[in-house]
Amino acid sequence: MVSRSYSNLLDLASGDAPIPSFGRERKRFPRVATFAGILSDLDDEKSVGSDAPSSVSLERMIIVGNQLPLRAHRSPDSSGGWCFSWDEDSLLLQLKDGLREDVEVIYVGSLKEEIEPSEQDDVAQTLLETFKCVPAFIPPDIFTKFYHGFCKQHLWPLFHYMLPLSPDLGGRFDRSLWQAYVSVNKIFADKVMEVINPDDDYVWVHDYHLMVLPSFLRKRFNRVKLGFFLHSPFPSSEIYRTLPVRDELLRALLNSDLIGFHTFDYARHFLSCCSRMLGLSYQSKRGYIGLEYFGRTVSIKILPVGIHIGQLQSVLNLPETESKVAELHDQFRGQTVMLGVDDMDIFKGISLKLLAMEQLLTQHPNKRGEVVLVQIANPARGRGRDVQEVQSETKAAVRRINETFGSPGYTPVVLIDRPLQFYERIAYYAIAECCLVTAVRDGMNLIPYEYIICRQGNEKLDETLGITPSAPRKSMLVLSEFIGCSPSLSGAIRVNPWNIDAVAEAMNSALIVPEPEKQMRHEKHHRYVSTHDVAYWAHSFLQDLERSCRDHVKKRCWGIGFGLGFRVIALDPNFKKLSVEHIVSAYKRTKNRAILLDYDGTMMLPGSISRTPNMETVGVLNSLCTDPKNVVFLVSGRDRETLTEWFSSCEKLGIAAEHGYFVRTDHDAEWETCVSVPDFDWKSIAEPVMKLYTETTDGSAIEAKESALAWNYKYADPDFGSCQAKELLDHLESVLANEPVTVKSGQHIVEVKPQGVRKGLVAERLLETMKLKGKLPDFVLCIGDDRSDEDMFEVISSARSGPSLSPVAEVFACTVGRKPSKAKYYLDDTSEILRMLQGLASSLEQDARSAPPSSQQVIIDRE
Repeated sequence: MVSRSYSNLLDLASGDAPIPSFGRERKRFPRVATFAGILSDLDDEKSVGSDAPSSVSLERMIIVGNQLPLRAHRSPDSSGGWCFSWDEDSLLLQLKDGLREDVEVIYVGSLKEEIEPSEQDDVAQTLLETFKCVPAFIPPDIFTKFYHGFCKQHLWPLFHYMLPLSPDLGGRFDRSLWQAYVSVNKIFADKVMEVINPDDDYVWVHDYHLMVLPSFLRKRFNRVKLGFFLHSPFPSSEIYRTLPVRDELLRALLNSDLIGFHTFDYARHFLSCCSRMLGLSYQSKRGYIGLEYFGRTVSIKILPVGIHIGQLQSVLNLPETESKVAELHDQFRGQTVMLGVDDMDIFKGISLKLLAMEQLLTQHPNKRGEVVLVQIANPARGRGRDVQEVQSETKAAVRRINETFGSPGYTPVVLIDRPLQFYERIAYYAIAECCLVTAVRDGMNLIPYEYIICRQGNEKLDETLGITPSAPRKSMLVLSEFIGCSPSLSGAIRVNPWNIDAVAEAMNSALIVPEPEKQMRHEKHHRYVSTHDVAYWAHSFLQDLERSCRDHVKKRCWGIGFGLGFRVIALDPNFKKLSVEHIVSAYKRTKNRAILLDYDGTMMLPGSISRTPNMETVGVLNSLCTDPKNVVFLVSGRDRETLTEWFSSCEKLGIAAEHGYFVRTDHDAEWETCVSVPDFDWKSIAEPVMKLYTETTDGSAIEAKESALAWNYKYADPDFGSCQAKELLDHLESVLANEPVTVKSGQHIVEVKPQGVRKGLVAERLLETMKLKGKLPDFVLCIGDDRSDEDMFEVISSARSGPSLSPVAEVFACTVGRKPSKAKYYLDDTSEILRMLQGLASSLEQDARSAPPSSQQVIIDRE
């Protein structure tokens, strides 16, 4: 399907399907494209950001996953058509229980079965009308590169902490696989766009297969209500940073409104990556974690997924389950069953579990003949040599253990590597005394949850197992500390799966725990699992998604950036770019002008190695200062000696140094202090504390000024520097509690300065001085780039309603870059600011040159 909204990403094979219309009014599903569309180079289609108010009441949810929650098979009759049914095991289907009954749900995803191109249109029509499912048909060659290539060779191993150190371990990064990944995400985006009503619908995207999908949707609809949940682990920054497309994936995820993780560890790693690679910091406010990203708040949700208890209980009630439980009860009569249920892949730790079982039987001979480990090995989802190695290693270990410790009528390890019916697995849960999960890394793992519910049993199973219905239930869990469900199950015995001895001892402990303790642990787990089911998880996530999207209509949105670097700027509706024509017009018709300029980041680029002002900057300042109608002040945090040296040629320039502590009206004037400070004895207290933190924080330094001390950690490790800054802030506030100073933290800085020192004081003083001289300002321009300049913006904005300004004064508070600010205007960068100032300085000269000769003569005579 051709989409003209996403330029500069890839060049894929061209498709000639028509661009669909959008909106809820279209009921029938359009004829769909059967292959990836071109990502057009055209830029004439703008991002959509509706200004219409959006309802916070959830009405329709579009759930997007790699696969639709459907089962498909060919019809057995002569027609040979496709038959579809719901996949009751699919999480995407189960989470509907967390929605209100009146919420319409539409699914977007691919099918497990390959559909012939000639059948795709009819299948798509059937699925939409019957199941409200929109299929994304992926060409087989692209799907192989997408799923078995990028997803399973790059993302999945890396997210499970396996680095591609050699071609055998995940393989080297392949750009063509990445392009296939992006193209499939683009196909999914096109499918979402066919059915979305962007003003009303919510979109919930699932898992690592679709991590760049948020960028496509946000680019087309700036105000789309979008949530993303990652069902796998998120690795630490040291692992994640090895991915060549690390920034693209992070920025794509940040185009969501809400990002969900199973555990705090996964969320913490994601936030650390955003901090280290994108320079973003997060804040926790009233229990919610949020990242400020270009004026948007991206919320972080931490909540492990649950299971569908109703489905489990319905299977428990089946006659097939009862008969299977009876069969297994007879098979393992007189023996204690320990159960493992894992996929056959390298991260599930099956071989480590078998080694622990071998150790248990070696160290505790009395367990031989009594304890049986039943290992259910589900078919691997991926493919490759590593899967084959796991299979061969597992079978070899089982054979060795059984040959060593087995005897007639006793098989220590029972390996089941064939696909099982769900009721069969349920039956094994019901008869197992202990469940073992020794995965070395797993996003969540719901096997322990299922085991807990099944051990609760029912009347029929109680009768089959010979359990009194009123008897307390019992269960034991031995869990790896590296799986997502481990923190939630506090009654489990947690183990490091790599420590074989510790796992063997944990298995023995689980067997000998007193019955009352087993019952208490089971009761605790059952209470948690039964109250935190999949419906609770979905409902909680969607509540937070609604909360995260409430402010969409209150801000103006527009997109910037190309390709996967695209992001949306969301700002106050009154915040706009400063028009040079507008400010020049105001400048020309006014007579008493006050101009306040920050230096670093405003007149000088923040990343410049040389901080000395160039000739252009000095020339612009001199031109402004020579106009008798202007009072120009440079307001900086730098010390007065440096500023005096740099701007010695600007004789009429007023300078405020050290955030306004020192003030000088022109080159010939004496320096004055804005705030009376009796002494600086507090420095002898603060400086030793700062030195202590400097010595222990590599990359940090102390900036000593006459009026202030600042601890700068710009070049320190971001996480450690931030942690140390918080400690230093608390430390300084404690030791300086009785001193007349303020301790503040800023961007990579902790500063101590006298109370009352702020840039806004300079603005107040300037306006008051001009008023006393009978020059009531009718033009005020203030430009700055950081938090310290916000104080000046606030002062001049509030002065409009007071006596310090002319009733018809033109006020321009301007920040650098599009970001949240108290300023009403912005300019993009330093070069734009200098051009604007040059325009002001040259405007009167142009008027003079264009005036009639007689007027020029008058001017000359007056001069």
